[in-house]
Amino acid sequence: MGKHQSVNIRQISKNRAEQVGYYRFLENQNVTVGELVRSLGDHCVSHVEGKHILAISDTSEINLQSHAGRLKALGVGVVGNNTDVGFYIHPTLILDAENGFPLGISTVKLWTRDINHQDKHERNYQLLPIEKKESYKWLHSAEETQKCLTIGNAKIVTHIADRESDMYEEFATVPNQNNHVLVRARIDRRLVGKTSSLYTYLNQQPSEGTYTVDVPADARIRRTAREALLIVRRAMVKIQRPDKLNGQDYPPSVTLYAVEAVEVNPPPGQAPIHWRLLTTHQVVCLEQALRVIRWYTWRWRIEQLFATLKTAGLNLEATQLESIAAIQRLAVLALSVSVRILQLIQGRDNPDLPANLAFSPEQQQCLLTLAPSLEGKTLLQQNPYPPSSLAWATWIIARLGGWSGYKSQKPPGITTLVRGLEQFESTFFGWKLALGLLVCTP
Repeated sequence: MGKHQSVNIRQISKNRAEQVGYYRFLENQNVTVGELVRSLGDHCVSHVEGKHILAISDTSEINLQSHAGRLKALGVGVVGNNTDVGFYIHPTLILDAENGFPLGISTVKLWTRDINHQDKHERNYQLLPIEKKESYKWLHSAEETQKCLTIGNAKIVTHIADRESDMYEEFATVPNQNNHVLVRARIDRRLVGKTSSLYTYLNQQPSEGTYTVDVPADARIRRTAREALLIVRRAMVKIQRPDKLNGQDYPPSVTLYAVEAVEVNPPPGQAPIHWRLLTTHQVVCLEQALRVIRWYTWRWRIEQLFATLKTAGLNLEATQLESIAAIQRLAVLALSVSVRILQLIQGRDNPDLPANLAFSPEQQQCLLTLAPSLEGKTLLQQNPYPPSSLAWATWIIARLGGWSGYKSQKPPGITTLVRGLEQFESTFFGWKLALGLLVCTP
């Protein structure tokens, strides 16, 4: 895929008459997931030179249970409840550490669980080497991201993940001169030279100060959106190697910096925000602690990525493709589109970001052609952003998606931008065709 190439996933998924070419492409066994993932990485490489990069990894399941009766048997597996069919997708989203802007995807891991998947007790999970566990995905993603971003000459990479990646193996193997880790603590670990465990020791530290953060709503845990006041604590800690790990493979301890942020007076009925973060970045003052917390809050971007991939945007799980292999190829292509939607969301109110972060020169020329037809006669109905800015381009895409264009209205969201991008891609195709710019190859 080229730098600005995108795919209309909804049309591929829902409109059989228009998907024949893509259907054959996705069903082609010569098109491998590995090649598609490398294409995403190649695009990412072109944007990271000299930058401090945040590499955010997470896992989501693609649930295909509603299509179970027509899916081909080859490659079918189960997801989290060990009953529904589907597969897992584990991408690494690349952000600019300066402003949190999405730059691309460095790597993607996909896998299925066997239909007769055994639980952790049946597999003696705790005794398995890390390479035999699903949790190896964190180390694998970090390794592949390091390779990708080294080619792109990234200055520093900080690998960020939620509590599932709180593993001693990651602390001991991923960090080096140019790579750091930042994870949310899941385990109350033993500390070398301390009688208290991690959680108690961190809570005993004096407050460094307070700050406020906008907390997004999360219906899964019945959390409402709010502005939260948090107390910040920090400490340098030496984590002791767990007894289950072989001393020949891992050092007896690793030194990390711990940061705790605890909400003061949460609303009635709401659990307080409580983050305990572990990082290899030096944290010896409030400013450094707040910077680490800010980076971690940007982990929410990958949740937006998954929302765009699924029902809020591209509706990948509604695909009419019949083979798991083809759907997995489609999922990788859909990630490219999802990143572009995230870029539009980030750029919709920022006139300083250039449009070429998401649109090719030809696409920008097409946007210029479209712009007058989407503006009204009054000042309030006109695009307020400078041409060639990403905010200007996002305004046009949002208008194509049905947004009113008034700043007094709610800003365009994922669904509107997906719809607008679909409309623009169709228009752009016709525009190139009319100008004789479309090159067709047999």
